[in-house]
Amino acid sequence: MNGPASMIVNGKPVTTGGATRLSAYLRDELGLRGTKVGCDAGDCGACTVMIDGETACSCLVAAGQAAGCSVTTVEGLRANGHLSTLQESFLKHGAAQCGICTPGMLVSARALLDRNPRPSRDEVQDALGGVLCRCTGYAKIIDAVMDAANAAPAVVNLPGRVGDRIRHVDGPPKVTGETVYGADSMPEDAVLVRVVRSPHHHARFSIGDKQAFLARHPGLLAVFDASDVPGRNCHGVIAPFADQPVFAEGVARFKGEAVAAVAGERKAVLALDMGEFPIDWTVLEHALLPDEALAPGAARLHEKREGNVLVRGLVKRGDADAGIANSDHQVSGRFTTPFIEHAYIEPEAGYARPAGNGIEIVGCTQTAYMNRDELASITGLDADAVRVIPSACGGGFGSKLDLSWQPYVTIAALALNRPAAIVYSRTESMQSTTKRHPSCIDATVACDSSGRITGMVFDATFNTGAYASWGPTVANRVPVHASGPYFIENYRADSSAVHTHCAPSGAFRGFGVPQSAVAQECLFDELADKAGIDRLQFRLLNALDNGQPTVTGQAFDSGVGIRQCLQALEPHWLEARRSAAEFNDKARASGSPLRRGAGIGTCWYGCGNTSLPNPSTIRIGVRADGSVVLHQGAIDIGQGSSTVIAQIVAQVLGMEISDIQFVGADTALTPDGGKTSASRQTFVSGKAAKKSAEALRAEVLRHANVSGDARISFEAGRIAVTDAVTVSHVELAGLEANEHGYVFMAQETYDPPVKPLDKDGQGHPYALYGYGAQLAELTVDTGLGTVKLDRITAAHDVGKAINPMLVEGQIEGGIAQGIGLALMEEFLPGRTENLHDYLIPTFGDVPPIESIIIEVPDAEGPFGAKGLGEHVLIPTAPAILNAIRDATGARVRELPATPHKVLAAIREAESNG
Repeated sequence: MNGPASMIVNGKPVTTGGATRLSAYLRDELGLRGTKVGCDAGDCGACTVMIDGETACSCLVAAGQAAGCSVTTVEGLRANGHLSTLQESFLKHGAAQCGICTPGMLVSARALLDRNPRPSRDEVQDALGGVLCRCTGYAKIIDAVMDAANAAPAVVNLPGRVGDRIRHVDGPPKVTGETVYGADSMPEDAVLVRVVRSPHHHARFSIGDKQAFLARHPGLLAVFDASDVPGRNCHGVIAPFADQPVFAEGVARFKGEAVAAVAGERKAVLALDMGEFPIDWTVLEHALLPDEALAPGAARLHEKREGNVLVRGLVKRGDADAGIANSDHQVSGRFTTPFIEHAYIEPEAGYARPAGNGIEIVGCTQTAYMNRDELASITGLDADAVRVIPSACGGGFGSKLDLSWQPYVTIAALALNRPAAIVYSRTESMQSTTKRHPSCIDATVACDSSGRITGMVFDATFNTGAYASWGPTVANRVPVHASGPYFIENYRADSSAVHTHCAPSGAFRGFGVPQSAVAQECLFDELADKAGIDRLQFRLLNALDNGQPTVTGQAFDSGVGIRQCLQALEPHWLEARRSAAEFNDKARASGSPLRRGAGIGTCWYGCGNTSLPNPSTIRIGVRADGSVVLHQGAIDIGQGSSTVIAQIVAQVLGMEISDIQFVGADTALTPDGGKTSASRQTFVSGKAAKKSAEALRAEVLRHANVSGDARISFEAGRIAVTDAVTVSHVELAGLEANEHGYVFMAQETYDPPVKPLDKDGQGHPYALYGYGAQLAELTVDTGLGTVKLDRITAAHDVGKAINPMLVEGQIEGGIAQGIGLALMEEFLPGRTENLHDYLIPTFGDVPPIESIIIEVPDAEGPFGAKGLGEHVLIPTAPAILNAIRDATGARVRELPATPHKVLAAIREAESNG
């Protein structure tokens, strides 16, 4: 009788797993959790492994099919126990941001280099094209592979001070597969939780006999519904608007809404056919569009929200109507944008476990303390009894600010007194989590004969879905930003967030500003043409400057950097225009349908909450052995906040970043670093870190009784203090440690100075803004409507680049998401529920990107630094749309600009002469 089949995994023989997916076998049976699962459908490529040297999505291969084969995972890429040249190159170039796609990228790159040691950039792009990344924009991944192919030079070891291009401090485990994400550390004795969700957009329901259902399914332990929520069956990221139930009570308001959950032993839950769950549905009429929800007689989703309007926003300055009426030129337009799915490669996952008289929750999130407080309300526990320990976060972009998986495992763990775990499927993630708000925007802009803007009117309606989420933030942030970074004396911007029977719309990199920028920037281009002024010069003429009031009446003495961004683009703009004109002349002469164009888009973005408290707190301590420990709860979702904050601390304390020990986000161990959103961490948490490091340094100098100019250095068991030419030492062994175990400690908080907006939206909503401008060059096939991006040049004012490599990574990644918004992405509720039907940019969709880092320091930021994460996505789509019009005359005002829409717009432009 034959024995069990075997295969070789990373050089070691193992028994194969039969019909089990190879991805599950590697992860669950062999513990090789570097192989990530993002879709279980072969769409994302995160689970890529090599089988006999050829790449394959391990989620599509049965373990038994690998019998007799050699399988290599990311854990097998090390060279003699050390990082391989390829892995080192990924770190050197910042090619691993959130890191969830990195194992698939590395394995694919290794397979390429094994068969082709000197590939071209196109060959690298083709070989890695089956792996999706939502963070990097792909450029640094290609650079890393090319560098590795050329035997990458050793990484220069910089001290890690402000301005140094150092690798991510959390980078090494991302390239080895050791970073722990939400699905990577489930306790072996954890029950598995699955959520029962509504298959209808709007329906009444009743749940049948739960006990009989459990009796029919051995291994299932409990069914939970609204009656089992121990505290408040409601949550929401903005407390006054909180309205989303953990489990719907009698009525489901969107397809994918949770109505119940089952918990049980893993095998029983995985084997369960959810169609057997005892529930009866009565389908009700639904409204998926704001026009339907606003119509007379439409069913009200929330009794107290008249007309299905969640909230309205307004900014009003001067007399916009008079400014337009008295103008020489004006343009108007209606623009629409769709739902956009966050499409992070890591689906939601995590677990909860009882701990004493409380509960601990471990998994992916962007905000530990907000989660803690909401879960305390849901469970009825004191906040101190709820501990949230964020895992690594495989992409977030805003959606992982809201609670999703956390309440279900928390309720199950408390009820069963056992750990409880959950991993969302890709379909479940896309059905139930927040999206970018769809928008319908009407706007008019006018100028005088010289091109100076005389007035602007803007009106936007946002589809906020069934529940509030971040709808109030979007509705209030957009009117502040809809002017763009320009001086406009006469301005009125209205917005409304309208409830529909769709999944909630929430935070997504820009909080509505990318949508408003599409309208504003496209109309600016048209207005410049009407006034007979070069489009870049029109923007320079109207660009906001120091001392000029914004549309909310706020004036900045320094730090307004939009003019410098536009000036940096000017030579590129002139060359792009010349080159496009030359190309188009030749194309017309030859009868080619191809046309080239260039377009500009700009942005500004207020860092932090709008006119609300926005504090971060950072703790730094010195142990008796001389080690320096940084407690920072600013969750790093790939953008590099852990690295940037550590660089700021290293700069102030005069030490090397490698000598700092880290304690990451954990509500029991780190002070509240605030949520990772609104481009606030470099600015707000960075400023708190600077203040804390300065306070620690001052405390040491006071103890040593030396001047504030003295230098300090941390040594084994002591601190050396150099004052002028005198060196003394502070011996640490004899000092008393505090309750945290530190002989010296500082903990400081920074909250940006802002002022509330009045009824007309006048006030000081943000302590500072970041600025940017982008130039898109592209080619349109006027016969097919297809758009090929040729190049994007991006100039962004970051105040001070704490780490230029991370700045470039954010620019490239944001541009990639902006490309998706412009050309391909559209989530259709109830239809696009996987990464096969929902398209995001791949390697081949992102053109070469040139990043120009502008540094116009802001006195409020740490070392002058401003935030960046949201800003970089905002100008991309407008620049692309403006370039399409430049090439063809086509006004595309309904996103995404898919070929049939571009072709229709070209035909319309041709018919209008």
